[in-house]
Amino acid sequence: MTKQHIEPGQSCPVARTADVIGDRWSLLIVRDAFDGVRRFGDFQSGLGVARSVLTNRLKNLVEAGIFEVRPASDGTSYQEYVLTEKGKSLFPVVVAFRQWAEQYLFEPHEAHSQLVDTATGQPLGLMQPVTAQGEVIAPEQTRVKKNPA
Repeated sequence: MTKQHIEPGQSCPVARTADVIGDRWSLLIVRDAFDGVRRFGDFQSGLGVARSVLTNRLKNLVEAGIFEVRPASDGTSYQEYVLTEKGKSLFPVVVAFRQWAEQYLFEPHEAHSQLVDTATGQPLGLMQPVTAQGEVIAPEQTRVKKNPA
C-alpha cells in the first residue's frame, strides 16, 4: 500500500499502520517472513490462504515498502519476498501481538509456540512501553498530543 491507499487526512499513526498491516493475512505474512518464509508457495501452503488474497496482500506489502521482491537465493527461477529494513522494524509489533495472546488467549497449561532468544534458548522479556529514560510507563501516564492541522 502506498500513501494513496491511506485515508486522506488520517493523522492517527495507529490508523495508518492498520491501513498497511491491519488485516489478518498481511500480519500473518509478516509473521511468517520473520520465521524465514520467502516464497509465494510457502506462504500459501503455510497460511492456507487463497492465491488471489495472497497475491493482493503481497503486492500491497511490496508497494508499502515492507517487502522487496528478489530472485531466489538458490538460483532457481523463483522469486522471493524479503523483508526490507522497514519490514524488519515491525518485529516489535509482531512480538507484542504474540505476547498479548500468550497472556490472554491461552489457558494456563495450553500448549503454544514460543519465541526464544537463539543465544540462550530463553523466552523474550515482556515488551512494554518505556519513557525516554527507560522506565516502564502505564497508559494512564500518557496522553496523545494532537498537532494542529
